[in-house]
Amino acid sequence: MPSTQVETRSPKIETDLRDLAQDIVRRAMNGGATAAECVVREGDEFSTLVRLGQVETLKESGSKSIGVRVFFGQRAASTYSSDFSSKGLDRMVKSALQLAKITSEDPFGGIPEASQLGSLAGDLDLYHEDVYSLPGPERIDYARRAEKAALDFDPRIKNSEGGSFDAATGHKVLANSHGFVGEYRRSYCSLAAVPIAQTEDGAMQRDYWFSVARTLKKLEAPEHVGKIAAERTLRRLGARKVKTAHVPVIFDPMVSSSIIEHIFEGVNGDSVYRGASFLAGKLGQKIAGGNVNVIDDGTMPGGFGSSPFDGEGVPTRRTVVVDNGVLKSYLLNTYTAKKLSLHTTGNASRGLAGTPGIGPGNYFLVPGVKTPKQLISEVKDGLYVTEFLGHGANLVTGDYSRGASGLWISGAEFVYPVEEITVAGNLKEMFFHISEIANDLEFRGSVASPTIRIDGLTVGGA
Repeated sequence: MPSTQVETRSPKIETDLRDLAQDIVRRAMNGGATAAECVVREGDEFSTLVRLGQVETLKESGSKSIGVRVFFGQRAASTYSSDFSSKGLDRMVKSALQLAKITSEDPFGGIPEASQLGSLAGDLDLYHEDVYSLPGPERIDYARRAEKAALDFDPRIKNSEGGSFDAATGHKVLANSHGFVGEYRRSYCSLAAVPIAQTEDGAMQRDYWFSVARTLKKLEAPEHVGKIAAERTLRRLGARKVKTAHVPVIFDPMVSSSIIEHIFEGVNGDSVYRGASFLAGKLGQKIAGGNVNVIDDGTMPGGFGSSPFDGEGVPTRRTVVVDNGVLKSYLLNTYTAKKLSLHTTGNASRGLAGTPGIGPGNYFLVPGVKTPKQLISEVKDGLYVTEFLGHGANLVTGDYSRGASGLWISGAEFVYPVEEITVAGNLKEMFFHISEIANDLEFRGSVASPTIRIDGLTVGGA
């Protein structure tokens, strides 16, 4: 997405984009295609980074691009362009038609059936003009205020990687040869601070905090963002290693979402049909503890993963992925649904060109009733993970090992920060060992999880 023009654009331009998308589909069909679809995107973006009070980067941009995918029977190809001239559009369509004639046949290819297409009615609350309502100097001041709040919080905050403010709006139109045409707009703004703390002996630690929202009204105050960033950074000072132990591990929401993402990767239809998932062939089977419920919902008003239709023009929906520990559904687009002899779940995601992939709606672990503090108070000795380093999950075998840092729990409270440790287990067992789920679910993206506790993991240290 991307610069500052959207709020002044007239409805005529929106209609033009719809007409353009439909026209490209018509051109492709007139060129002999048996099916075609077109995506048009335009957007604006603003980004600034302030470091130690001075503007380090300032970006403002606008973009508009178009892509087409065509089929000749079971052959397909796609092209895209940012050239909206008549000649440029002609070149794009002709190139796609020529390429499609020489590609390999794929019996599972194609766009969705006409009966599957549609768009959710009503306002999903995805677009707010106010993300661009601040004058440029005030946007920079947002970033400066967040950083200053962190730097002023404690004398041990000696440095900063900066405060940032971003805003973006986007407009997408999708049309295909079954007569479907749909569009929606999105807005986004975010604020972050990344302070650096230092001890008297020179040891340094960094951490961060951020806020993200569809509307400026829901963005956390810069001073709050800076304060939380400072607190998170200071609690890491004096970090040490711990001895290798087999203990309960509590995952902060900022990292527990990555655990839940492994279920998403496991139920991704692409991984499933390729046999590259530890959840392949597990539909209807118990794959987690009875307290584990995972939902994918692309219909939530204001959600970061919400949209009225997916990347193929199929209406988004609410899908129960895991119900009381039982795997109820994979997440599929049209292609993977055909491969698995199932039905699409409206999870197609796509860029301008290429075949659609699979993406989440608003994908989350259903929260429990206990507070995070209660989860911590029930642990005699264990680890509270605040950050993961690198990647270490094998989706075929389920083997899991990741570098981590966090806080050691002893006597039901935090006693000191820890670093240079690993957390290891196996995903097939880990999901059965989620013993507690807290009540602090909060979306800061399309994937979210509350604080969780997993028993039976190995914390590797000194």
